Amino acid sequence: MYRSHTCGELTAKDIGKSVVLSGWVDRIRDLGGIKFIILRDRYGKTQIVVTPESEAYKIAEELNREDVVKITGKVEKRPQDTVNPDMKTGEIEVFVDEMEVLSEAKLPPFYPGDNVREEVRLKYRYLDIRGGRVLRNLEVRHKVTQVVRRYLDSHNFIEVETPFLTKSTPEGARDFLVPSRLKPGTFYALPQSPQLFKQILMVSGIDRYYQLARCFRDEDLRADRQPEFTQIDIEMSFVKREDVMTLVEGMIRQVFKETLDVDLPGKFDRLSYEEAIGRYGSDKPDRRFGMELHELTDYFKETSFRIAKNVIDEGGYAKGFVVKNFADKMSRRLGDEFSAYVRDFGLGGVVWFSLKDGEMNSPTRKHLQKEYEAIGKYLKVNNGDVVIISFHKDWYLLSEALGALRLKIGKECFKDRIKGFDVLWVVDFPFLEWDEEESRWVARHHPFTMPVLEDLEKYRNDPGKIKALAYDIIINGYEVGGGSIRIHNRDIQEKVFELIGLTKEEAVKKFGFLLEAFEYGAPPHGGIALGLDRLVAIITGEESIRDVIAFPKTASGVCSLTGAPSEVDEKQLKELHIKLEVEE
Repeated sequence: MYRSHTCGELTAKDIGKSVVLSGWVDRIRDLGGIKFIILRDRYGKTQIVVTPESEAYKIAEELNREDVVKITGKVEKRPQDTVNPDMKTGEIEVFVDEMEVLSEAKLPPFYPGDNVREEVRLKYRYLDIRGGRVLRNLEVRHKVTQVVRRYLDSHNFIEVETPFLTKSTPEGARDFLVPSRLKPGTFYALPQSPQLFKQILMVSGIDRYYQLARCFRDEDLRADRQPEFTQIDIEMSFVKREDVMTLVEGMIRQVFKETLDVDLPGKFDRLSYEEAIGRYGSDKPDRRFGMELHELTDYFKETSFRIAKNVIDEGGYAKGFVVKNFADKMSRRLGDEFSAYVRDFGLGGVVWFSLKDGEMNSPTRKHLQKEYEAIGKYLKVNNGDVVIISFHKDWYLLSEALGALRLKIGKECFKDRIKGFDVLWVVDFPFLEWDEEESRWVARHHPFTMPVLEDLEKYRNDPGKIKALAYDIIINGYEVGGGSIRIHNRDIQEKVFELIGLTKEEAVKKFGFLLEAFEYGAPPHGGIALGLDRLVAIITGEESIRDVIAFPKTASGVCSLTGAPSEVDEKQLKELHIKLEVEE
């Protein structure tokens, strides 16, 4: 027997028991010849004591940190002045009778829990996980998946696995391709999502489907992106938008309750896409630090300030927001920094004014005194507040640039305000968006999303105005999930393919199996996919999803642990009928 108890289990009620523990040597202290060793496993830490009289003492003298040992000993009460209230096992210690070294450890590049560069942590991920932080994140991840499974099972969902090797249908990110040995010159694709399969399952009569689906996208990476990731994938038949959203709200509430003991609102807020952009400059707003955008165009219609006048006279807009209690930090230099920041988005810069000690301060005060006073009254500006304003002819560009500045100020200057969880839905998205590179309309979500049918006919010559029956769930400024009611009619699907520039021949070649399935009785259906990695990162307070994935890739798509991707043998390439062209 390697252990009778774990290293996080023993308490005062176990005093007097003979126990067997196994784990890693976390710390070693020698006090007057007596060795105090902290033994660690997944469950916690226990202090063990080896006295010179013990047969284990000679072994203990040779121990190194991270050695794996098994000990047999007796649980004793710690002296009162050595009780450690920060350890679950802090009231006791185990006096060792026997010790066996199960595995010796050489000097590691870092010790678990040390603060080292991420690339080093990822290369030696097994040491990093031992440190506890990532391990705790993985335990939370496990708990989240168990809550999700129980919740969906209680609502009559069936967990169905869909294929990893499937057909390439490049309509979103680039596919990862897998060459076929048995059919030379052909390729499978790893699924970017199970979208088509879950719709086929609805046609199949699988009324309610879910899957913790592995998805693969060959795209440029950021902190919240990985080439392979996990979705909580859900699809339902005979539902409307409200049905899907209500189900997901219940699931998210249960996840937060069971993992954090946090009670989320009984009903999540909802913003239309236009409202989210207008008020926060983003379709995934973080509302926790306020600073809502306001339309200020009317206050500059009679202005003599040339920069504003030129924009307004051309039909442009003015918008701004209030930064509470920021006057002490605001300066001309900081205003210049903010101007430089928004110029990267296409704006000309910002103007600003503050109210400090009852007096207005601004580099442009002499030009805009009257306008600032009127805006101050309208926005109910208080002593200590700052108002930041900009102008542009494009309302969306202006909103998004100020939204990005708002986010920058909030995250950099008001971290203490960013608390709790802000959960909301964004709905009524545009169905299509214009792709400048390809000079065509593309689906904003995906081409299987149901458009508002009245819009489909009404705006046939102006497709950008068509709305989609789509919805995103946002938590703390991150899009955690996105879904829609799906198209279940072949005629509508073909019209959508035509809108995005696919010929009938191309549509049949890429999606013929789906179009054919729709001809055999497809129920109205809809669903959603939530990013498990991002959801767990929010729950655990991690900035990067890499810290909630056991073996993530780096920002360049490399597995630091294994060295993947790597070259393969010429023999393997020959079997696949692949010849590499090496760039000089």
